Amino acid sequence: MEEEIDMVLENPGGEDMIEEAEEGAYAGDDLEGDTDEDDEPARPTLKEVIEDNAREDEKPFSSSMALRTILGGDILDTQAIRKQVWLILLITFFSIMYISNRYSCQQQQIKINELNKTLEASRYKTLSLSSELTERCRESHVLQKLRANNDSIIQPSEQPPYIIVIPN
Repeated sequence: MEEEIDMVLENPGGEDMIEEAEEGAYAGDDLEGDTDEDDEPARPTLKEVIEDNAREDEKPFSSSMALRTILGGDILDTQAIRKQVWLILLITFFSIMYISNRYSCQQQQIKINELNKTLEASRYKTLSLSSELTERCRESHVLQKLRANNDSIIQPSEQPPYIIVIPN
């Protein structure tokens, strides 16, 4: 049965029989010295034509690239690109990692800048409060406040402070 299919594919219209008949007709001419068969190229059979057209192989990567070839997507069909798919995926993965890493670093830098501004504001506030507290705790300022309150029973001492030494 397979032989019949092969025969039908080779000769769907019985072309070989016609060719054989023609060859037989020209066989007498060949004896006379006329060689027309060598001048004509051999015609491929239907099976060969179908095999050539149904082949799933791609054309090899050509050296002349046109913009239309690249934009049309024909460049992705070549064998050279298919061999490099894993490399392209690896480069894409590293590109995504680079972009995400850069984005996270920028977010951290923004947060650090905000925290530095908050820290500076807190330092200025602490410095101003510390200077205000130092001003209020001076002896002259405390004496002024005590004199302003005449009803206060607290009076500054007249004697200097004693140093008490505790033996070990």
